[in-house]
Amino acid sequence: MVVAAEIAQMDPKGLRRVEELFDQQIETGIHPGAALAVYRHGMPVLDLYSGLANQESGKPVAEDTMFVLYSSTKAVTSACLHILWERGKFDWDDTVAAHWPEFAQKGKEEVTIKHVMTHESGFPDTPSHMTWDRWHDWEAAVEAMEQIPLDYKPGRVIAYHPRNFGWVVGELVRRIDGRPIDRFVREEITGPQNIEEFHLGIDPSMEDRVAKLYPMEDCDRTSQVTIYNRPEVHTAVLPAGGGIATARGLARFYAMMAAGGTLDGVTMLKPETVAAVTKQQSEGLDHSLDRQVKRSLGLSLGDPRTASPGNENIRTFGHAGSGTSVGWANPDSGLAFAYITNGFRAETTNTPRLAEISQAVLDAAL
Repeated sequence: MVVAAEIAQMDPKGLRRVEELFDQQIETGIHPGAALAVYRHGMPVLDLYSGLANQESGKPVAEDTMFVLYSSTKAVTSACLHILWERGKFDWDDTVAAHWPEFAQKGKEEVTIKHVMTHESGFPDTPSHMTWDRWHDWEAAVEAMEQIPLDYKPGRVIAYHPRNFGWVVGELVRRIDGRPIDRFVREEITGPQNIEEFHLGIDPSMEDRVAKLYPMEDCDRTSQVTIYNRPEVHTAVLPAGGGIATARGLARFYAMMAAGGTLDGVTMLKPETVAAVTKQQSEGLDHSLDRQVKRSLGLSLGDPRTASPGNENIRTFGHAGSGTSVGWANPDSGLAFAYITNGFRAETTNTPRLAEISQAVLDAAL
C-alpha cells in the first residue's frame, strides 16, 4: 500500500489515519460492518473491509462481501444516459415522451429528460401500489410511471425522486438503446471497465455474499431495512436504489469518472462529456429532502457527506445511499471514493460518519 500511496501522491500516515477511523467506527458500534475503497489518479490506494456481515451468525465481512447501495446506485444508472447522450441518441431537453410516447399522460407531456436527471420532473413519490413484491415486474413499473400524476409543474420544484428516477431512466435507456438497463450496465460499463462487483439484480447464487442490513439505534426507516434484506429484492432490477456492490467496484467506477472517462486504457466517456454531465444544473431547496442541494445530470455536487462541514467542494460529484453509504470523485484531486456500511442510521448521525471518513481521505492527499 505504501508504494502505491507514494506513486499516487498519498500520505501513508494519512491513509493509516483513514484506516484507524474506519476501524474505530466499527469498534464503537456505529455500524456492524463496512467496506471502503479509494483510488487516486486511476490507481487503487486503499481497500478496507471489516466487521460483521451477519451479526446473528457472526459471519465477518470478507474481501468479496457485497453491500446494498440504496441510492448510491444512481451514479451508475445516470452514466447509462451519459453514454447515450454522448453518442447523439437524444438531447437533454427532449421530452421523455419523445422517446416513450405512453409517458405523455396525467400532465407529464412537458417533462424533459433533463428534468428527470435533476429531480425536477414533478412526481417524486413512489406509487403506493408499487410495493417490493412488484419490483420484479418491469412492465408494472413502466405502467406506473405512465399513469402517475404530477405533484409539481415540471422544472419548477426540486423534489428528489427516490425510486421513480430509476424506473424512468431505465425505461428511457431501453426505449433509446433497445437493451434493458441491467444488460446495458454490464455491456457498456462494468464489463469494459473491469468492474467485477456491481450488479443491478444479482444472481441468486450470490445471495450469501450480501451483507445483512441492520437498523441502528436511531434508524428512522426500519421498514426500508427489512425490505432491502429480502433476497427477492436483491435479484430485482432497481436502477434507483437496488445496486449491490463491493466498495472496490463502486470506487473503480468513480476512478474512471475522476480520470475523465478513461481508466486503464479503456474509455467509457470523453473528457468533455464527463465535464458536461458533472456541471451544475440546479440548486435550491429539495422539497423531498428538506435541505439545500446542488445537482448536475443525475449526480449530487458538494454533498455534505463528501467532506467535513465547510469543506464541501462543488467540483466533487457523486451520490449517497440512504442511511448507509456514499461514493464520490473529484477531477481536480484525482480522488475516487466509496464507503459502504450495513448499519442504517438517521441522517443526523449518518452524514457525520460518512463525512469524517471522506475528509480523512481528502487530508491524506498530498
